[in-house]
Amino acid sequence: MIYEHPLAYLLGVEGVALLRSFTGAHDPEFVEARIAEIRRLLDDEALADAAVEVARVETAEGYRIWSGTYDGPNGLFDIDEPIVAEIVGKLPQGVALDAGCGTGRVASALAGRGHRVIGVDSSPDMLDRARARVPQGEFLHGELHRLPVPDDAVDLVVCSLALTHVPALGPAVAEFARVLRPGGHLVITDMHPDGVARGFVPTVRLADGRPGRIATFHHPVGDYLRAALAAGLRLRACEEPRLPRGPRPTEVPATSEAVKVWDVWPWILTSLVPEATDAAHGDTPTMIIWHFDLPG
Repeated sequence: MIYEHPLAYLLGVEGVALLRSFTGAHDPEFVEARIAEIRRLLDDEALADAAVEVARVETAEGYRIWSGTYDGPNGLFDIDEPIVAEIVGKLPQGVALDAGCGTGRVASALAGRGHRVIGVDSSPDMLDRARARVPQGEFLHGELHRLPVPDDAVDLVVCSLALTHVPALGPAVAEFARVLRPGGHLVITDMHPDGVARGFVPTVRLADGRPGRIATFHHPVGDYLRAALAAGLRLRACEEPRLPRGPRPTEVPATSEAVKVWDVWPWILTSLVPEATDAAHGDTPTMIIWHFDLPG
């Protein structure tokens, strides 16, 4: 069980903002405003008893629930798709594995570029949607650390937004290297570890309405690189894109309304403290995208 208290989250955001001020990022007026805002938050009765107990949901079950709405608007797709397209667009056509294929979002793009596509996922519900979306593809049930694919079978592996759901990167990345032919390429996109640390973890509602978050693990940036190097892969590129900054909302929601909408915590919570959020998270990467190859 996960204990989520909105007041604790907001105080954490304020604390990060103040730490940045401590190293010279902001002026005394900003610091005094943050301290005053903390006092207001502590006195806000709507926050006092708004804590929620949240179930930790295993990946297969979480994605079974999420499969029906997974392809809805998702800002992360807008970030990773152009970067992946640029990398893949420079590679020759071949056999491409979409590892953790979900509903076939990446598989569809790979097929559109002329690759023969294999998809692997642990969620039967996601696989059903992928098969309908990419009928010419081959979709297999399996785990990232035990891919149902022979050695040296593919020219390209793409794994998008999946590795934060495995407890250890090494076994999965070793499998990617195993199925790659010499000279093949691996592209990984993932939620940035800083985002995971800030609580940006997928939410689901269980059958009885209880809130749940899909099991997600914090992998520091270096863990990806160490796992790849241990598997014999060579680094080609690493990107850490950020969400584009839009205008700050002119209206701050009422605290009593924000705490009711658990399904969009912590995003709606950060809108309660926009200046602190900008200071704490405004320049923090949203995703991490890797390009490796397997030397021939």
